[in-house]
Amino acid sequence: MALNFNQILKNVNCFFVFVTNFMQITVNVIYTLSLIIYYLIESIVITFVPNRFKMKDVSDETVLITGGGNGIGRQLAIKFARRGCKVIIWDVDTNGLAVTCKLIHQFQGKCWSFECDIRDRKQVYSTADRVREQVGSVTLLVNNAGVADKKLFLDKDDESIVKTMEINVHAHFWTCKAFLPEMMANNRGHIVSIASLAGYAGIIGLTDYCASKFAVVGFTESLRMELIARNYDGIKVTEISPYFLNTKMFAGVKSKVFPILKCDTVCERILFAILCNKTVTYIPFIFQPLLTLKSIIPVDSIYHAYKLLGVSDAVIEVKKNGEILNSNGPKNKIN
Repeated sequence: MALNFNQILKNVNCFFVFVTNFMQITVNVIYTLSLIIYYLIESIVITFVPNRFKMKDVSDETVLITGGGNGIGRQLAIKFARRGCKVIIWDVDTNGLAVTCKLIHQFQGKCWSFECDIRDRKQVYSTADRVREQVGSVTLLVNNAGVADKKLFLDKDDESIVKTMEINVHAHFWTCKAFLPEMMANNRGHIVSIASLAGYAGIIGLTDYCASKFAVVGFTESLRMELIARNYDGIKVTEISPYFLNTKMFAGVKSKVFPILKCDTVCERILFAILCNKTVTYIPFIFQPLLTLKSIIPVDSIYHAYKLLGVSDAVIEVKKNGEILNSNGPKNKIN
């Protein structure tokens, strides 16, 4: 009888544990679904709010932009300076830095330039110290610098692959480690990662670049999750993923369906996303439903879908007979 009674108690205890766990899971599911519905409604409502009410004032921000000597970095630096920001630009191109500063100083904008090789974490940290001494605390960090080597995988040399990963990925870690602690201390700041739609799609001729941008997407989301979990609600994290731009990096790229984006247009979209504290922005927006579709269709069909859209072979086109084409015409064949 004692054994039976103990067994009954054990069974009852197991039942109560099961019921408790089930109720807890049910409550968590209901709570999560409620939040999803709330944020969905919020996003729909915000869509109809005039832009002037959605954008924050950044006139008192200190903005640091990597790769500020050319392209997107230069355009963003000018746009932030026109809004009254203190602008700090980093680059290894000293001539480019000088040009950007000159353009900003022409309209009495505030700009400081620092030569910095962001591949070298020690140089990043020491330059960050100089920034704090000469300018002040960085409140808005834009990780923009990037490189691309447009070659087939086996044609890429090892040094080029390492360089791509160091600039496109590792530098995000070093700059964030340099400036995030102060943002966390004040619970105020904004980190922006210029990723790419190549961080969601494999493109022929850009194996290392795609890998680096996939990494940036993952890094940015993971960092955002950490900050949310630790209740740093005053620090925003934004990922920007544009299509190919008409910059030096993608000179010669041909797109069959989607137009090559103009740098100034993309910079306007980036600025808008930052001012509205957007979490993720795809440029153009049409890629958002297309990326959702990618997760639904069979994996074996993705290559053909990319081919149809002219995405996979925008950089290097491979014909059915193995002939490889790029913007300069026939090159060689795959053996």
